[in-house]
Amino acid sequence: MNIEKKENYLLITDDKESVTDFTSRLTTNHQEFENENVVVDILKYGALELEELLGFLELSTIHRANKKSFVIANDAINIDKIPEELVVVPTLREAEDIIQMEELERELGF
Repeated sequence: MNIEKKENYLLITDDKESVTDFTSRLTTNHQEFENENVVVDILKYGALELEELLGFLELSTIHRANKKSFVIANDAINIDKIPEELVVVPTLREAEDIIQMEELERELGF
């Protein structure tokens, strides 16, 4: 797992080849980034299944409850099949935009 500090978020990428193992490592190490906005880059998983993506749901819910953004970058699954509780975008640029919009919403009290 690689963690890169950006201006207002952490970019977390998988350095292995199993999205299921990556989800487990993120959950185990959540305390390392629980107070940061997070972009999870799983773009390399072009054959990702919805069930694998749903593995991030609990972690995302916990992270967002702490008023921090949790955005997943992946373009393998049709956006209409993804539950609203998960924020999934097809590019890292869009992930950055979501982080900025959510930060602004929090500053404005939404």
